[in-house]
Amino acid sequence: MARPKSAHPTELELQILKLLWERSPMTVREVREGLAATGRELAHTSVITTLNAMTRKKYLRRSMQGNACLFAPRLGRLEASQRMLADVVERVFDGSAKAVMLSLFDCAALNAADLNELRQLINQKTREQSQ
Repeated sequence: MARPKSAHPTELELQILKLLWERSPMTVREVREGLAATGRELAHTSVITTLNAMTRKKYLRRSMQGNACLFAPRLGRLEASQRMLADVVERVFDGSAKAVMLSLFDCAALNAADLNELRQLINQKTREQSQ
């Protein structure tokens, strides 16, 4: 049975997006080599299939340079992370940003500098909302 379609990039698609966010456009061969450098060895045809699927999903744009297809992200890192996080907040935490933050505090190692920076961000958000 086929896996249901996701509204978000799969693990492999996210890996490819990360490569392309770092340097793009890239050819199929460059994407394949980039994946191999991270320990993900895939057949050339598998990479082509995934890149074409990502193009159909509008995660990527494809252009031609001579005989080579070049791929570049249409979806930015910030937009992708915000969409995915919003989905997690809604589905896992019933829309509660407070519950997300409390969970993050419990599972992430935060040092004093991190906590101070977060405190400053919270104070800034509070000031923005009171204006």
